[in-house]
Amino acid sequence: MTVTVVLVLVIAIALAFDFTNGFHDTANAVATSIATGALTPKSAVLLAGILNLVGAFLSVQVALTVTNAVVRIQGPDGSPVPELVGDGGQALLIIVLAGLSGAILWNLVTWLLGLPSSSTHALFGGLIGATIVGLGFSGVNWAGDGAGLGGVVGTVILPAVLSPLVAGLVAAVGTWLVFRIMLGVAARFTADGLRWGQIGSASLVSLAHGTNDAQKTMGVITLALIASGRWSDTESVPFWVKAACAFAIALGTYLGGWRIIRTLGKGLVEITPPQGLAAQSASAAVILVSSHVGLALSTTQVTTGAVLGSGLGWPGAKVRWGVFGRMVVAWVVTLPAAALVAAGLWWLGELLGGGLPAALAISSVLAVGSALIYGRSRRKPVHADNVDEPWPSAPTPVPTTDRVGV
Repeated sequence: MTVTVVLVLVIAIALAFDFTNGFHDTANAVATSIATGALTPKSAVLLAGILNLVGAFLSVQVALTVTNAVVRIQGPDGSPVPELVGDGGQALLIIVLAGLSGAILWNLVTWLLGLPSSSTHALFGGLIGATIVGLGFSGVNWAGDGAGLGGVVGTVILPAVLSPLVAGLVAAVGTWLVFRIMLGVAARFTADGLRWGQIGSASLVSLAHGTNDAQKTMGVITLALIASGRWSDTESVPFWVKAACAFAIALGTYLGGWRIIRTLGKGLVEITPPQGLAAQSASAAVILVSSHVGLALSTTQVTTGAVLGSGLGWPGAKVRWGVFGRMVVAWVVTLPAAALVAAGLWWLGELLGGGLPAALAISSVLAVGSALIYGRSRRKPVHADNVDEPWPSAPTPVPTTDRVGV
């Protein structure tokens, strides 16, 4: 009975993380479309929510990566790790619970600050931190097959370094090509095409986001089910888990993370329609390829890299490097910060003897912390009506030609 209650708490908090992932990452799909006026704020988040829901059902490769790539749940001979199977798997359940709680709290802090940090790295950081204090460094599946091609190194760290660079390069080249093609073409011939192109590319990013980020929570819940003995297949995900995670991330996406949408759409680069189209297309391409091969990359870093690339590829565009510097700091500290928070929560549970008391204590800290952060956010709310206001001290756009549809 105790294991069942703890499992229910883990599933509930996993879905809460999925919900925060949705509104934290809404900006990835719609920020540039809102900034250029291609979509109104409310229609943008509705479109993103629906397509996130659809995308979550298209693949399970990333979910299987999360299930198998972080916590070493099997020994060299394929048998379960002894420390994880005692008391009906409660040890692993508490690790997962602490990891999820650390990820949620970090997501909320960065949302409050309007920083597009990585929900993916917050999740992995939380799981890694709780696993290290619960099982030691050997409990983390660092290298997977031993060649650095799996585990945390191959599926988390390498994509974190490479994906924003690739997306930025693709977006910069794409923006430059669009600029060259449109040079000398009257704006009236390009405006509608760019608008519909942005709507299409925003839809593709939303679909891609569902195929990648929604599955991370699927993998965590599947891991919890394996720990409690309710599931044994490490190569598949129960359908009800897919459905629950799909609806949770879609609802979070629909509510809109307006603070982060504002930063990404207005704070980094003064986006024009050609830049928005190039950035979204580059993001969608990188995310879809990664989802296909099972890489749990940060969709936030991919999108931010693409937006930056679109600024570098558009002659006369102004990039706010100070804002970008804050983003990079958030990228660097997200994984270790979430790990520290999760480790602290695990230690709190350990002081209470583990099991149900630990689960209740961790859940209570999460609830109180979340309420305090939400209360603080209401002092200066950002919403659909003010998300597209000019960025403070925004530079005057420098037109490169009066005949390009910008």
